[in-house]
Amino acid sequence: MVQLSRICLRKFGNFVDNLRLYVRGGSGGMGLPRLGGQGGNGGDVWVVGSKNMTLKGIKEKYPQKRFLGGPGENSSVRAIKGQRGQDKEICAPVGITVTTDGGRILGELNTEGDRVKVAKGGAGGSYHSRFEPQKGQAKHIRLDLKLIADVGLVGFPNAGKSSLLTAMSNATPQIASYAFTTVKPEIGKLMYDDYKQISVADLPGLIEGAHINKGMGHKFLKHVERTKQLLFVVDVNGFQLASTTPFRSAFEAVQLLTKELELYKAELVSKPALLVVNKMDLPDADDKLEELKEQLQNPDEFSDLLPADMIPKNYITFTHVVPVSATTGFGVDLLRSCIRVSLDEDAAMATKAIHQERLQALRLSLT
Repeated sequence: MVQLSRICLRKFGNFVDNLRLYVRGGSGGMGLPRLGGQGGNGGDVWVVGSKNMTLKGIKEKYPQKRFLGGPGENSSVRAIKGQRGQDKEICAPVGITVTTDGGRILGELNTEGDRVKVAKGGAGGSYHSRFEPQKGQAKHIRLDLKLIADVGLVGFPNAGKSSLLTAMSNATPQIASYAFTTVKPEIGKLMYDDYKQISVADLPGLIEGAHINKGMGHKFLKHVERTKQLLFVVDVNGFQLASTTPFRSAFEAVQLLTKELELYKAELVSKPALLVVNKMDLPDADDKLEELKEQLQNPDEFSDLLPADMIPKNYITFTHVVPVSATTGFGVDLLRSCIRVSLDEDAAMATKAIHQERLQALRLSLT
């Protein structure tokens, strides 16, 4: 019986699926008592849906993660009514939920151009406030990528993803013996003895060139962004999409999948990932699995098997490599266990990072 192969665990953290920001509306301008002048209102802070932005991009561009609305102008002899402060816009990716630090939902960004006001500017000084201005709202907010599932199955057509999802969960996807059997995400639930539930999405099959929108292309890759972790599924015997396309071994399939993700959005390769080697009930499967494991341990030595333009810049190191047979059920319970362990480890790391971030913020506030 083939045992679980655990290939060296690496540190993850380059992929950002939630971000905590400090936002403050601009202060209002001073009123002018002797002329009854009114100060300008402070600028608001907005989160705006943008096509070409990621949460990681926000973090890198604004390391302080502070966004302030502009102050309103004071009333003066030359301008009895002060000008309003400039609004501050935070460009954020589509597909996120904006919440307060306490979890209250402020809004969602579902399409490009959607806007959510997160901090209101203070009112300018006027007769009603004795010409004293108000400060703008100040708070911490969170931007959270809206997930369709905890885990996303990634694989070329006919790798057995749909059959695997059926074997693991309560999902009943339509399965057929031709390419692109899955045309939209199918969500299954893994149920555990302690009532824990983990959602798994069977995503439409990739083909070479998906990053330039071939096949399901960008529609597939957008779904990949919205899962916490990836579950690569490859046929132990390799695959051939059509008689006019080259045959690809299991090792080549892994690296081509990696390259398609990398070319679409490099940070996707930083997600925690597991590898399922399917169809272990077929002849010579054990020998081919051993060959694949050797290749994964030393990928540079076997890179000449790939076209030069399809060699990944960064090879994925899988947290677990699990041989299974979706047809016979071999390895399925072990796979369910590995998925649970990987997600629990990732959640513990994320919780620790949040606690450290809050502790650092508290220390800064006391200095």
